[in-house]
Amino acid sequence: MADYRHELKYQINASDVMAIRRRLQILAKPDPHARDGRYLVRSLYFDNLEDKALREKVDGVNKREKFRIRCYNGDFSLIHLEKKCKLGALTRKESIPVSKETVQAFLQGRKPDGGILPKTLLGELCRKMDTEGLRPKTIVDYVREPFVYGPGNVRVTLDYDIRTGLCGTDFLNPDCVMVPSGDPPVILEVKWDAFLPDIIRDAVELPGRMAGAYSKYAACRIYG
Repeated sequence: MADYRHELKYQINASDVMAIRRRLQILAKPDPHARDGRYLVRSLYFDNLEDKALREKVDGVNKREKFRIRCYNGDFSLIHLEKKCKLGALTRKESIPVSKETVQAFLQGRKPDGGILPKTLLGELCRKMDTEGLRPKTIVDYVREPFVYGPGNVRVTLDYDIRTGLCGTDFLNPDCVMVPSGDPPVILEVKWDAFLPDIIRDAVELPGRMAGAYSKYAACRIYG
């Protein structure tokens, strides 16, 4: 099981992006999985009829979790089921690969065929579909520029062009309708393990910018 990591988020503007990008291009390394320094992220979030995950985020519940399915650059041959847990300013993510057939079952509101081991992440989601009524809720797309820095296992990302599928959940359709999520900002995220090196802390520091809470899922639920 993954350990908890520290996480900070900042809402920044275009001029901030240029300053941060210039600093990180000197200090850090690009993610080896990125294409031309960036990639497209698509996520399908789960919630129940009472919007438990959304309400806990809006209410600032200290300990919470959410499930999502994710792929990168429109590559549906490699899809992951993820559970992200939040404990104050700490986060932990569990992830396993799942098939397109499994995703299609979820999109149809049913559990996938075949034996599901109950103590796996997939088994946990299937159980919570039964006990909590979890179902696919909305798609979230965005562009991510990732940077990595070895000491502290630091990962810094710039996320922008955040788009929502409204109430649509057609995750496997590359041409599904996606629209801008209101007037979304650029989100700077900084994640690290035991310590954040001063050189990175200084690189991401921006005058007048304070760390705060921002949820792409919550932002993409503004239409329902």
